Amino acid sequence: MPKVSKQDKFTKKLTQYKREINVDIKTYSKYVQQTTLQNYGKHSRVGADAYIDILNRGGKRIRGSLVMVGYEMSGGTNHDMILQAARAVEMIHAYVLILDDIMDRSQTRRGGEAAQVAMANYYTKHVFGDDKQHFGESIAATSALLGNHGAQMIMANLDAPAQLKLNAISILNRGMNITVHGQLNDVFNQVVGEVDERAVNNVTEWKTAHYTFLNPLHIGMILAGADCHSTDAITDYAMNMGRAFQLTDDILGTFGNEFDVGKSPLDDIREGKRTLLIIHALKHTSEANNNFLIQMLGNQKITLSQFDRCKDIIIESGALEYCQNKAKHYINLAQKSLNKESKLWSQDGIRFLSGMTDYLLQRTT
Repeated sequence: MPKVSKQDKFTKKLTQYKREINVDIKTYSKYVQQTTLQNYGKHSRVGADAYIDILNRGGKRIRGSLVMVGYEMSGGTNHDMILQAARAVEMIHAYVLILDDIMDRSQTRRGGEAAQVAMANYYTKHVFGDDKQHFGESIAATSALLGNHGAQMIMANLDAPAQLKLNAISILNRGMNITVHGQLNDVFNQVVGEVDERAVNNVTEWKTAHYTFLNPLHIGMILAGADCHSTDAITDYAMNMGRAFQLTDDILGTFGNEFDVGKSPLDDIREGKRTLLIIHALKHTSEANNNFLIQMLGNQKITLSQFDRCKDIIIESGALEYCQNKAKHYINLAQKSLNKESKLWSQDGIRFLSGMTDYLLQRTT
C-alpha cells in the first residue's frame, strides 16, 4: 500500500470538515427558509433566500474547519456543538462576502450571481420600477444582516459552559472589529493616492490574518477550555499564515481563473485595489508603465487586452516573484512557530495545520 503524504492527509481531513459543515448548513438553511416564510411572509423569504444562496455555494470552508481543528486539538469532544460554532463562523463569512461584493461592485460570487445582482434581477423580473441597483444592494445588505445576527444567536445558544461561550463570542466580535478596520483602510487605500507597503501589510493583518486564521482557531480553542498560554502560542502561526494567504489570494485574484477564485480576475484592478502586487509593480516599473497601471486602477471599463498588459507589467516589474517569495517566507515562519509549540496540542491538529502550510505553498506556484 502506497504511503499517504502529509498533503493528502490534510486534503482528506479538510474535505471531511467541509462535507460535515455543508450538510449542517443545508439543514439549517431549510429551517430558516421555512420559518421565515411562516413568520414574516414572502418578501422576507426572498431576502433570506438571497443570503442562503450565497451561504450554500460552499467555498473551501477553511474558517469553519479551523474552528473545529482549534477545538479538537485542544481536547474538545462535543462534536455537535463545535459543528454549530463552525456553522456560525461560516455564516458570518457569507455575510461579509455579500457586503464585500457590494463594495467591490462584483457581479459574480462562487460561480453564480453576487447577491446584489440576483436581487437587482429579481427587481427587473417583477417590474418594480427603474432603480434595480439600489433595490438589489438594499436587499442584499439587509439579508446579510440576517446571517450575521443568526450566527450570533447560534453562538449564544451553544451547548457549552456559559463563561466559555461568553469568551468565544467576545473573541469573535473583537476579531470582526479588527476586520472592519482592515476593510476601512482597504477602501481608503483605493482613493488616497500613494500607498506604501506598510499600509498594505496593515490591511493584510487586520482584514485577513485575524479574520481567516486567528479568529477561527481562537474560537475553537476557547470553547475547548484552552488557557491563555495555548491561545497565545498559536498567534504567530495564524498571523503568518494569514499574511501568506492574502498574498496568494491576491496572486490568484489577478492570475487565476474565475472558477477557482470565485470572482472575475479583473475585479481587483477594476476596483483599484492597492495590493502588494500593485504597490511593488508601481515602484519598480517604467514611468510609462506606471502611468498606464495607475490609469487602469479603478477603471470599470478595462478591456481584456488592457488587463493583460497590467499582468505583464506586474510580471516584468518583478512584483509577482516578490509576492511569491514573501508568501513562502511567511509560510516557513508559520511552520517554524508550529514546530516550536507543538507539545501544547494534539498531533492530529498539528498535522492538519502543518498540512495547511503545504497547501498554501502550492498556491504560490
